[in-house]
Amino acid sequence: MTPDAVVTFLGNMDLFWLIAAAGGGFFGAAIGANVAFGFTGVLILVAFAITMATGSDVGFSYLAFGPLFGPHIAFAGGVAAAAYAAKKGRLQETGKGRDMNTALAGLGEPDVLLVGALFGVTGYIINGLVALIPWFGANTDTVAFTVVIQGIIARIAFGKTAPFAWVSELGGDRHWIPWQEKASQWVTIGALGGLLGAGVSTMFYSYASAGASAETAAILFGNAKTLPFAISAITIFLISWGVTIPVTHHITIIGGLAGVTFLPAVGGVGALLLGAVFGVMSAAIGELGNRLCYSGGDTHIDPPAFAIWPSTTIVLVIGSMIA
Repeated sequence: MTPDAVVTFLGNMDLFWLIAAAGGGFFGAAIGANVAFGFTGVLILVAFAITMATGSDVGFSYLAFGPLFGPHIAFAGGVAAAAYAAKKGRLQETGKGRDMNTALAGLGEPDVLLVGALFGVTGYIINGLVALIPWFGANTDTVAFTVVIQGIIARIAFGKTAPFAWVSELGGDRHWIPWQEKASQWVTIGALGGLLGAGVSTMFYSYASAGASAETAAILFGNAKTLPFAISAITIFLISWGVTIPVTHHITIIGGLAGVTFLPAVGGVGALLLGAVFGVMSAAIGELGNRLCYSGGDTHIDPPAFAIWPSTTIVLVIGSMIA
């Protein structure tokens, strides 16, 4: 007997998961948003092992993308808690409302952690509602979309700047990733990161699903794009430690999605090349999100999440046209 599925509502939400999301949002705030996101990557790897061993998707649905470390819950909880802490005059020396690295439990202020818990709950609800939107909910990345919505809500609630304000000249404290903002930089990272994502996802799915049951193969196919995403997410630990690495999870996940989506139609080499093309597209949209939502603001609205949800929709639409 499982502990959930006792009280459900709106067709796709569960009271157990809703309450558990408060814990995930709290923990994201307590350890810091970027560290929480790094653990999302770790849990994705655990989720693949669970699926291969048991045929269950619980590692993906509950652990990596659910109430424990789902980015719309744990990462978004950390984002909102940092914005709230900055409004209280904290984090002034570490990035203010855009500080994604500080473990906020160290502030010793329970109300900051409660904000994280609250945004964990709202993240679970928003994600569930987005999934119910006809067509769109099934043809986008609802988690990434929810992360963006949560960031906008946090800025309206706790920030002093508008959610959208175009910044053409980056400088001073307006940088997101200074070594990734020029066109030559994000095009290179996008192409090669997308190629990497396509290569990892297509090879993993093709070999891991051989001989698996239909149910297990379906789970692996639906989540193959998240394997390179997990690798990219784990590297965010290094960002929190001050290492100047590129941020690539919005690139590798879209490259991976393109790879497995187009593989049957274009073959392996074609899938790699299309992974590179769509990786560049996602990198470009991420930089658009930087200049539109992040650089001119005083809280964090996530450029990678800004890129993932529309890029997912574009790949799926094109894939449905050539299937």
